[in-house]
Amino acid sequence: MAVLLSEIQWSDPVLPAAQDAEWEAELKRRGAPVLEVDRRVAPNRWLREAAYQATSYVPAALSERLHRIGSMVTAQENSCRYCYGANRAFMKVLGYSESFIQQVERDVQMAELNDKERAYLAFCRRLARSRPRPAAAERAALLELGYTPAQIGEIAFAISLGCFYNRVSTLLACPAEQKFERMANGPLRWLLALAMPLMKKFAPSRPVEAPPDRAELAVGPFGVVLVPLAGLRASNVMKAALDGAFGTGLLSRSAKALMFAVVARTLGCPHCEAAATRLLLEDGLSQAEIDNAIATLRCPQLAQREAGLLAWARDTVYYEPSSIQQKTRALGAELGDAALLEAIGVASLANGTVRLAMLLA
Repeated sequence: MAVLLSEIQWSDPVLPAAQDAEWEAELKRRGAPVLEVDRRVAPNRWLREAAYQATSYVPAALSERLHRIGSMVTAQENSCRYCYGANRAFMKVLGYSESFIQQVERDVQMAELNDKERAYLAFCRRLARSRPRPAAAERAALLELGYTPAQIGEIAFAISLGCFYNRVSTLLACPAEQKFERMANGPLRWLLALAMPLMKKFAPSRPVEAPPDRAELAVGPFGVVLVPLAGLRASNVMKAALDGAFGTGLLSRSAKALMFAVVARTLGCPHCEAAATRLLLEDGLSQAEIDNAIATLRCPQLAQREAGLLAWARDTVYYEPSSIQQKTRALGAELGDAALLEAIGVASLANGTVRLAMLLA
């Protein structure tokens, strides 16, 4: 059984909150609350936008009910105290009973769910856990139950993006949204239930970009993973995150690609490992150097301060929260706060991307 909220051990924050008045004002214009995560990822533009999308994205082909349940079990499977607590509280605000929530988190057979919904919930747990990742058989089973390819794409994306956000929150050791959790579990939660839809209703509308076509998605880092999302707004979100992560930054592109390769090898994804290898070959590494780096988690071609990134990236795949938070803090002593924040974003995105690549199986 997955760990329960009270069983998760959590350390003090790894990085401090940053005051960015412009970004906080933008979030409020979008009708979004300014969360503890938002304040800690604010210095990195692509990461803060991806984090916002992770909390605001609502699948077009999936009900809010299933999406919310999936988000909670994903956070539970990833032992993310921050996201698990917030999602659990959000379900209370939406009117779900404590008994229903406990049944979901204890993964018991539930009379309230039909066979199609139970299959969805099981798929979410398997993809979040990825021991191993779901493959063609699991996708075929969902199709037989009546899920469309577009719905399966959105489900896989939502859970993969959740895994990304869970890791950002966990690697930062982000403190819980205690005020929200207290209100959601108290007698005044009806105020939150009233306020949240009003915030969205009166927020100014933002133009929605048309999803890129298959050819556009295939261009750029890990484009092969994005092609199954063609026609879905999810593809915009994922492409923007990947393009941003592999743009200019404090870490070298080779270090980022090797981090993706290590996560891909750990999760058994040949598609993502091949995509990472192509980037590394473009950067001038030989195939032998790439293979050695993935196998030994060391790469002499990287800068000295990047030496610890590969072993740490592998440890972000499966972890115990307080242990990985301690390792992340130690890595930060080598990198500095800004580069550590970038590393947290890249490792988290690698875990999300490799899970999404199950659509290629």
